[in-house]
Amino acid sequence: MKKQIYDEKNGMSYTLHGDYYLPDLVLREEEPTYGKYGMLRKQFLKEHRSARYQYMLLTGKLNEHLNQIDQEVREQVEMLMKQMVEKQGVTEELKVQDQMKWVGQIQKLGFV
Repeated sequence: MKKQIYDEKNGMSYTLHGDYYLPDLVLREEEPTYGKYGMLRKQFLKEHRSARYQYMLLTGKLNEHLNQIDQEVREQVEMLMKQMVEKQGVTEELKVQDQMKWVGQIQKLGFV
């Protein structure tokens, strides 16, 4: 038996291990650049959507997905923070006039 074979139908190569030919799979490791929200999404997928997590991991789409989720959520959080600050009247002008009051209002909004 040959040690290695190539299947032209699916474009994969196989290596003989004992009595079985196993596919030569290589996991392409990308440097993850996602932050807090990407890590939370990864944990959610692992715990609650394991098949989807495994599929994305094996197809090399996981890091791209986590980076995209992290970016989208950070943009949404930033937009919501701006809206909350405007609604409560917490302005840069207030920061200059009364820093302690400004800090207190920022803490009430949960940003610190």
